[in-house]
Amino acid sequence: MSNDVICNGGPNPLRKPLPTDIINVKASDKLTAEWHHTLDSKPETDSSDPIDKGHLGPIMVYLAKVDDALTTTVTGLKWFKIYEDGMDSNRQWAVTRLYNNKGKVDFTLPSCIQPGQYLLRAELIALHGAANYPGAQLYMECAQIKVSGGGNANPPTVNFPGAYKGSDPGIKFQLYYPTPTTYTIPGPTVFKC
Repeated sequence: MSNDVICNGGPNPLRKPLPTDIINVKASDKLTAEWHHTLDSKPETDSSDPIDKGHLGPIMVYLAKVDDALTTTVTGLKWFKIYEDGMDSNRQWAVTRLYNNKGKVDFTLPSCIQPGQYLLRAELIALHGAANYPGAQLYMECAQIKVSGGGNANPPTVNFPGAYKGSDPGIKFQLYYPTPTTYTIPGPTVFKC
């Protein structure tokens, strides 16, 4: 996997100039990540907004503590997972829930994370082509946040690239036949205080 897996890039380069806003939040706040088919699409005018219904898969959210959330260098950051949603016991996928909620996913910041600046990385993995590697499609973006309150937790971290391998059961996955009954979300476990 390339460095594009960190905060997007490659075929979807960041628009210049980069955003200069840092979103102020509090530890334990409920936040919402939002996806859309294109930067200006709406469900009312694009049947593939927020994503094509067939792009089933999991959704994850990670944080990386940084000195300056406006950094333009994202390589080498240490990420920890704070949210994940995959396939539930009714075999409904996180992406289906995202689609039904018009592209929005709610999650809560851990109450014990250290105050300071972070990059927040929200990611969706579409598994419709994941029967062979490299078939999974990873859709991710990063946002700049500043967390107040919190505690002094020091969660275990992973690197991007590196957190996933092409052979991981959540990356190489047969979505259609036989019909899956379970799914293992890739990456580390969700950090809890």
